[in-house]
Amino acid sequence: MSDEHILVVDDDPRLLRLLQRYLSENGYRVSTALDALAARDVLQRIQPDALVLDVTMPGEDGLSLTNSLRRDGLSLPILLLTARGEPADRIGGLEAGADDYLGKPFEPRELLLRLRAHLRRVVPSLPVVDEVPDILRLGELEFDVKRGLLSGPQGAVHLTGGESALLGVLTSQPGTVLSREAIARALEMDEIGERAVDVQVTRLRRRIEVDPKEPRFLHTVRGKGYVLKPGR
Repeated sequence: MSDEHILVVDDDPRLLRLLQRYLSENGYRVSTALDALAARDVLQRIQPDALVLDVTMPGEDGLSLTNSLRRDGLSLPILLLTARGEPADRIGGLEAGADDYLGKPFEPRELLLRLRAHLRRVVPSLPVVDEVPDILRLGELEFDVKRGLLSGPQGAVHLTGGESALLGVLTSQPGTVLSREAIARALEMDEIGERAVDVQVTRLRRRIEVDPKEPRFLHTVRGKGYVLKPGR
């Protein structure tokens, strides 16, 4: 039995039962909630390791709840479920702060694999240059390359899974311009498109830049992509 705890939120009781049984059979502890209000109540009592959240629910919807949880500093992986599977809808989910987006209907096995990937906080594979140090400095922040941990004078900086993965990709080749296509492929966002990379970059800049509109470290190279330039 895994120690990892998943909170599943959906207004469909049948789907809740199915996911609770399936995830439990695969070693996870599972809590459920039928709407955002019930989910907030659960979150007052437990600290899950990941959240699976339906977008379309009565009352507060999944996008609003995701936005609110991110503003409150909750950094656990959030995977959105919805029948609206168009790329624009997925971008909206990422902009709200979600780490992943799965369209209904879906195979439970795919949900399980995506959850495992986010729970591992896997840094996607790109060739790493030899000169990358163990610790990269971004002004007052430090990024521990091996641990994937960003910290500053006030302690750990809470990154979402998507932000952490993006920083890991950029850190693998500091000073090298990486195309949106290459980053999307490394982050397994090919299906959503390169616009999703721009959304993640915007979110990451809010974490590492004093002024995200005038970035010191994460630069846009017009027509080519993005480059991370560490420094004090």
